Amino acid sequence: MSKDIHTDAVNHLFEAILCLQNKEECYTFFEDICTVNELLAFSQRFEVAYMLREQKTYLDIAEKTGASTATISRVNRSLNYGNDGYDLVFSRIEKNENKTT
Repeated sequence: MSKDIHTDAVNHLFEAILCLQNKEECYTFFEDICTVNELLAFSQRFEVAYMLREQKTYLDIAEKTGASTATISRVNRSLNYGNDGYDLVFSRIEKNENKTT
C-alpha cells in the first residue's frame, strides 16, 4: 500500500509551487529544492508521458529521452491507471497553445 501524501508538509510544498508566477521563478525555486538529477528525472518522465500519448514506441522514447524501459513502463502505468494528473496538465497545455495560435 502506498504512503499517504496528503500531509501538511506536502500541502506547504504545493502552496509554494502554486505561488510561482513564471518559468524563471520555477527555475529559481526548483534549482534550490531539487538536485539537478531529480529535476532532470522529473522532466524525463514528463517527456516520456508526452511521447506515450503521441503513440511513440518504447524504443523511440528510450532513444530520444534516455529513459529506461522500466521508467517508460512506470509512466505508462500512471497514464493508464493513475489519477489522470498527466492528462489534466496536457489538456491545459493544449488549451493554452490553442489560445496563442
